[in-house]
Parts: sequence; structure tokens; C-alpha cells
Amino acid sequence: MPKSSLELTPVQAVACCSPVTREPLSAEQAETVMPLLKAIADPVRLRLLSLVASHTDGEACVCDLNDAFELSQPTISHHLKQLHEAGLLDREKRGVWVYYRINAGALGDLVRVLGGVAP
Repeated sequence: MPKSSLELTPVQAVACCSPVTREPLSAEQAETVMPLLKAIADPVRLRLLSLVASHTDGEACVCDLNDAFELSQPTISHHLKQLHEAGLLDREKRGVWVYYRINAGALGDLVRVLGGVAP
């Protein structure tokens, strides 16, 4: 069965624009992207990033994230802190709670560098 042009267009657009497929990363680029990759290399942190990004209004409180895991609140907070320190999450304290939001710039940098790399 032939594929429609709608199915092929996104693949072509990503493949032509990815720096990784156009040329090797420079040492500076690799050093810049390494902390981001290291931060999301853990399945819990990757899920947390996804949960925050998909949460209502694009932000979530630690109290909103605890039920998604069979982990203690301090462990969840530790993982969120690592994502924050890597620059992937911004945070704001409101009363006793801390709210997290995706840092679109850092996530965009990661996507631009690695976009189009197939597993």
C-alpha cells in the first residue's frame, strides 16, 4: 500500500534540518547538550519532564506528580531538582509548594541538536 505524502513530509523535514545528520557535533556542542541528555537518561526524570510538559497550563506542583510514581516525595523532589539544575525545568515557590514548568529554550536546544535521529 503506497504511503501518502502527509506521512512522508515530517520525516523529510526533520532529516534535512538536524545538525547531527548534517555534520558531527563540535566539542562545544557536545559539552552543552551532555547535561541535558544526562538529566533525561533516567526513566523517572524523563517521565517527570513529560508529566510537567503535559500538565494543565504547562506547570505542575510536586504534589501533582507524586501519585504517578511509587516513590517517596523526597525522591520525586530530588529528580525534579536534577532536571532544574540541568536547565530543563524552571521552578517557582508558592507558599509551601514548588511549581515546575518546562524551560522551552533548553528543550528546544536539545530537539534542534538531536532532531531526526532515529532510534
